[in-house]
Amino acid sequence: MAVTLRIRKLHRAAILPEYQSAGAAGMDLVACLPDSPAGMTLAPGDIAVVPTGLAMAIPAGFEGQVRPRSGLSTKHGISVPNAPGTIDSDYRGELKVALVNLGRAAFAITHGMRIAQLVIAPVTRAEVAEVQTLDDTARGEGGFGSTGRH
Repeated sequence: MAVTLRIRKLHRAAILPEYQSAGAAGMDLVACLPDSPAGMTLAPGDIAVVPTGLAMAIPAGFEGQVRPRSGLSTKHGISVPNAPGTIDSDYRGELKVALVNLGRAAFAITHGMRIAQLVIAPVTRAEVAEVQTLDDTARGEGGFGSTGRH
């Protein structure tokens, strides 16, 4: 199902998100750092918020999920600390991506670098109903690791 994602460039040097293959679920988000020729450096353990220079109108009934790029994660330890980060359909401010360096070396982020991916996904809103009891299940109240599977 295709939806229209309306995007506004907040900076002339911003780069629109783009799918990298016909089967890609996410489109790449790009750092917008044209006024910082050296970009920014993310030291091991640090978290930084990286601007994209874009604002968008996600259709009602959908959300934007900001996820790490697999290559940056596996090669450099660069991830999204709140993965997946959620962009609500009523947000109209600049899209900024929180990145964390889980690697052992400093990592340079430069203008035009693909830093994360954006997946547009449907949202189901639940109606909350307070009850006095819940139905029984085989798992019951078993928490983390309680199913015995690895």
